[in-house]
Amino acid sequence: MKKILLVDDEESIHLLYRDELEEEGYEIHSALSGDEALDKLDILSPDLVILDINMPGLNGIDTLREMKERKPDLPVILSSAYNEFKQDLASWASEAYIVKSSDLTELKEAVAKHIS
Repeated sequence: MKKILLVDDEESIHLLYRDELEEEGYEIHSALSGDEALDKLDILSPDLVILDINMPGLNGIDTLREMKERKPDLPVILSSAYNEFKQDLASWASEAYIVKSSDLTELKEAVAKHIS
């Protein structure tokens, strides 16, 4: 079973994404911050990361940079409530950029495309 590390500071996002992605057959692991995600990265060895951008403490862009330094081939999907981050050059290091929505079709398609 493919492992996904879900990094978001909102509990409601964890519940929604976990339910939907577990139905698709993925094993979901959660982190509520960038620091927690980096701590779990080596322990879990996820196949893909879904990463929120706007989090307290270490934000998603800085977390993305650190993840890519440690594991350059790890697919990371950025997930944000804000479309304007799509223009940030640092977000281009991710495999996909998804704007949060209650319709998870785009997210599920990105996960299926990029998970190894």
